[in-house]
Amino acid sequence: MNTIRFPLILVLNALGFALFFSWYLPSGHGYWFVIDSNIFHFFNRELVNSHAFLVLVAVTNNRVFDGISLLAMGSLFFFYWRKEQATGRRRMVIMGIVMLFCAIIINQLGHLIPESHVSPTLYFTDIYRVSDLLHFPTKDASKDSFPGDHGLMLLIYTGFMLRYFGKKAFAIAVIIFLIFMMPRMMIGAHWFTDIFVGSLSIALVCLPWVLLTPVSDGLINLLDRYLPQLHKAND
Repeated sequence: MNTIRFPLILVLNALGFALFFSWYLPSGHGYWFVIDSNIFHFFNRELVNSHAFLVLVAVTNNRVFDGISLLAMGSLFFFYWRKEQATGRRRMVIMGIVMLFCAIIINQLGHLIPESHVSPTLYFTDIYRVSDLLHFPTKDASKDSFPGDHGLMLLIYTGFMLRYFGKKAFAIAVIIFLIFMMPRMMIGAHWFTDIFVGSLSIALVCLPWVLLTPVSDGLINLLDRYLPQLHKAND
């Protein structure tokens, strides 16, 4: 992509800013807090209504499950990698490096937002915590849950899949995003808006300037030129 798609970038940026300020400006976050509270309490009640749900939520918020999310992302990436010849595979590996680099930078930019709050499990009283109900190592709280770091990383991955592999890869990446973000909300370690306002608005503002401009391709070409070749591609 050699051109800068300014109209689309500006539309996505406008959506991102509108989404964020619709939450940030109203006193007490307006109706967004009602949505957050209702979602949290719905799942929180289910922790004592269903032991199977309690176990599911505990397991899916264990650190091992984070590894499964990486495996899922890697599997989709590998599906396209194995179709390439040596040159294409090298560029895909470099694309992965660029994606990681951009994710780190965008995540740091996201934390410049002057907003921070605790997770709903630390905000509300008289609620259930998985760590109190089940003796199992799991993450059910956060002292700084906004924006959702894990959600932002998954959204950046999703954006790269759309940019470089098309709509089918994007659809699968969206499913991966939803599967691995829902447990954070179900256990109460994140508010709904930590992800679908915080993470999403940051992605809408920052990611288009990487993927809809020559930035990502330029970084890939730069690294392709200067990183050492492990072997020569077949002619």
